[in-house]
Amino acid sequence: MKCFKDVAIAACCTLLAGTASAVAPARTAETIMEQAHHVMLYQGEMKRASVRMTITDANGNERKRQFYSLRLDKPSPEQREDRGTGGQYFYLYFRRPGDIKRTAFLVHKHPDRDDDRWLYLPDLDLVKRIAAGDKRTSFVGSTFFYEDISGRSLDEDRHELVSEDDTYFVIKSTPLEPDDVEFAYYKTWIHKTTFIPVQIEYFDDQGEKYRLCENKQVDTIEGKPTVVRGVMHDLRRGESTLIESSRVTYDLDLPEGVFTERYLRNPPTSYFR
Repeated sequence: MKCFKDVAIAACCTLLAGTASAVAPARTAETIMEQAHHVMLYQGEMKRASVRMTITDANGNERKRQFYSLRLDKPSPEQREDRGTGGQYFYLYFRRPGDIKRTAFLVHKHPDRDDDRWLYLPDLDLVKRIAAGDKRTSFVGSTFFYEDISGRSLDEDRHELVSEDDTYFVIKSTPLEPDDVEFAYYKTWIHKTTFIPVQIEYFDDQGEKYRLCENKQVDTIEGKPTVVRGVMHDLRRGESTLIESSRVTYDLDLPEGVFTERYLRNPPTSYFR
């Protein structure tokens, strides 16, 4: 077990000891992934955060981005409780640096079909539709993909519990439609107390690990375990992207109308404060 996991989870367990009883133990790959999916993407019906992104290239040069993130869930109570796979809306608004200021990204996530994604490019005053085939391409020049931002559907992969110890479940996930993605499979280390996916490793057809996601810091916010610092590594290119979240809140009232194309050009700034 890699040392960074022990460091990250030691603090996490201290913060989240009171939440352990809220998540019942799970023993099948599907239910483990469902709980992890819920913790990462479906806690609270709404969420707001201020996010800093640092992109580091192979030579150590850094580019920084800052944006606001809004999320609204639209699942039925049954979906939210049992699987955490209901519909969701995501809205991201970039405020720094100047060359991407006012760029906005909108996602309508659907449980039964491809997600809808739009990107507003202010210099061109253009709303660009992101095709389903582009979901696993770079998001604003980072090592994160468009699909990483809103999350990959659990039903797109076959999940297998390959190992476990006192601290982690290790799940191997294989795509059901391999021609649609660039990976052959990925492995997820899920902490047994918090169900946070602490590490995700992506492998190609030759079994080579080429992409690595590490969730480095977890805080308890409004009683919810929340990843506030994570890194995505492109191991082939030697590049990485750090994402740090602050001012996270789940206790706000977001109208559904905010998550429409109209607000790509006219950002809902009152909800960013």
